[in-house]
Amino acid sequence: MEITERQKQILWQIVEEYAETASPVGSVTMAKLFDVSPATIRAEMARLEALGLIAQPHTSAGRVPTDAGYRYYVNHLGNEAESRQETSDKGAHVIEVRVSSQSRADAAIRVAVDALVELTGNLGLATIGGQLYLAGLTRLFTQPEFMDTRKVQAVARLLDNLEPWLRETAPGEALNIFIGQENPIGKNSEVSLIISKFRSPFSDRSYIGVLGPTRQNYARVMGLVRHAGQMLEEVIRQD
Repeated sequence: MEITERQKQILWQIVEEYAETASPVGSVTMAKLFDVSPATIRAEMARLEALGLIAQPHTSAGRVPTDAGYRYYVNHLGNEAESRQETSDKGAHVIEVRVSSQSRADAAIRVAVDALVELTGNLGLATIGGQLYLAGLTRLFTQPEFMDTRKVQAVARLLDNLEPWLRETAPGEALNIFIGQENPIGKNSEVSLIISKFRSPFSDRSYIGVLGPTRQNYARVMGLVRHAGQMLEEVIRQD
């Protein structure tokens, strides 16, 4: 999929502003940022919309990213940007301190999950042996996307099936990201699952991560989840 550099920057801005405000992003706001006319921005937005990267939820509203738009953003984010975000994020240090203070593998995993909940506002999860540890359900459901009870029910169905899916499918990448409709279960739940694989005394394919709305600060959350997996593997292997 080919888009111009300006279209890419507009998409980036829409993704990041929407993550921050949870409100559709309008052409007037974007025109001020890019120092061009609103008509120029509307034309660029129309191209991004035709490519399926953004959508207009209501006729009078601005634009929001689609699942495809988030996927394009994540694929082109790059490890450099993610690492830069992780390095500057005090949350990475919080995870290190809390994980390093634990003497048992299961306790280290739990505190890492709890830290992710605190730092991201999402649901945190991890596999400990054959069990799925979850924390932060209340935090997840306070986000504006889940005012709709149907979305809450869709998330509940996803969580009911998540542990067996992880066990059977065993995603193989160090960091795995499933956005919205990409989720193999709960396709209509409008959430993103970001998980890191790590080795533990329980399994060579243990997982830690978060589940939250597709509206995410992906650079930050991906960096924190990756860092949590790396820290757990490092600390647990030393025991």
